[in-house]
Amino acid sequence: MTPDALVVGSGPNGLAAAITLARGGRRVAVLETAPRAGGAVATEELTLPGFRHDTYSSVYPAGAASPVFADMPLDRHGLRWIHPPACFAHPLPDGQAAALYRDLEATVDSLDRIHPGDGERWREFATPYLDAFPAVRATLLSGFPPVTGPLRLLATMGPRALVDFARLLLMPAQALGHELFDGGGSRAWLYGAAMHGDVPPMGAGSAITGAYLNLLGHGVGWPSPEGGAGRLADALVAYLSELGGSVRTSARVARIAVERRRVVGVELEGGERLSAPLVVADVMPGALLALAGDALDGHYAKAMRRYRHGQATLKLDWALSGPIPWRAPEAREAGTVHVGGSEDEVLATTAVVAGLPQKPFLLLGQQSLADPTRAPAGRHTAWAYTHGPHGVDWKAEQERHVERVEAQVERFAPGFRDLILARHVLGPADLERRDANLVEGDVGGGSYTLDQVIFRPLPSVSPYRTPVRGLYLGSSATFPGGAVHGVPGHAAARQALMEARIRRLSPVRG
Repeated sequence: MTPDALVVGSGPNGLAAAITLARGGRRVAVLETAPRAGGAVATEELTLPGFRHDTYSSVYPAGAASPVFADMPLDRHGLRWIHPPACFAHPLPDGQAAALYRDLEATVDSLDRIHPGDGERWREFATPYLDAFPAVRATLLSGFPPVTGPLRLLATMGPRALVDFARLLLMPAQALGHELFDGGGSRAWLYGAAMHGDVPPMGAGSAITGAYLNLLGHGVGWPSPEGGAGRLADALVAYLSELGGSVRTSARVARIAVERRRVVGVELEGGERLSAPLVVADVMPGALLALAGDALDGHYAKAMRRYRHGQATLKLDWALSGPIPWRAPEAREAGTVHVGGSEDEVLATTAVVAGLPQKPFLLLGQQSLADPTRAPAGRHTAWAYTHGPHGVDWKAEQERHVERVEAQVERFAPGFRDLILARHVLGPADLERRDANLVEGDVGGGSYTLDQVIFRPLPSVSPYRTPVRGLYLGSSATFPGGAVHGVPGHAAARQALMEARIRRLSPVRG
């Protein structure tokens, strides 16, 4: 097959772009640097034989909610979502925990046990959004500009509710927490969800992250693919193959070829040239500039160079002889655990702007509790990651910070260290070396501070189009951003197909 469309990068956005192009009648080839497809959606035996760890991402509420994935027969290609009994739990120092469940009433009960009345306040806040959940999803999981979703919100909830939703985009999670809850434990529960972004709870724009992820939990859950995250990548590749597309691994693109301001193909490392009039790049802004060279210059290049990445990440994976012995019962049934303690402790940890905190906030996953395929019988896997500033000497601090991470888990689950059979550690440099899109260990595809939440990677009516005809950017650097849902790649491919059709229909000017 001679392709007439190329996709650079086989992460979920690259695969979504390729599938969209193939469904639009294009002969598509995906080019991937790594020896396997999937980007940061991968499962490997990182510690011991039989222990299947998700190397990067693992829990996919946005994937379960994705309108892009929902329109694909991924179940026919082996994808099966596994839902733990609780989406997440947030253990507190007194041995209690607040939990998010798919069931709203179970969540209300959990919050009320932490502080009477807080559950009812969550019900009052969440119910209108859950009643309008399709409109909420269409607002936050669509291509740019997000027009249809807000119009549906307006029609469903009314103008006042739409204003309140817009206010969430600007609020700190700390302000929302104090509006909703009287109990510090309930506020810590909200902040834990907000910490999945890179804006701290006291930062403007963090409220929407916490609120939206919790609403996703009620709407679709926080599932993971049975057998590991890599099963999602496998299903996407299989569906692309069914459509006639192909993925070529160990194929590093060295240059995007441009002639007279039009893309004409790519050149691989080693000199091989592949021709195509359409290229979608699932790469970060800096990489796009490097690949296209002088073809992307002026205002566009200057704006792309201003793109900021999120914090660095340290990730640990453990092979365990048994389940983590959390003191809080809710944490023993949760797929994700937010390990940070009380409200004051979470806020104090995120207030550290230089160096690394002594008690880091952790996002911890224990997928083997609900998915026994992840480990040998009676054994378990777990992972945790924590963030830190780029100015840290991670090489010097990494071993000490691993100790801090494990001490933090031990604090809420005495006996945890005794269960460790083996560990695997990925520092910021390791993450970027394995996947170039994880720049300096940024696992979110760029910062989500207010100026980059909507206008990603730069202010534009179409952030997917570049100044080079036929070249499009479809990575998590574009709206609506990171998480595993395929929307940026799908949106970039749709833009490409639409503009190609317009060019074919346009009269020839002589």
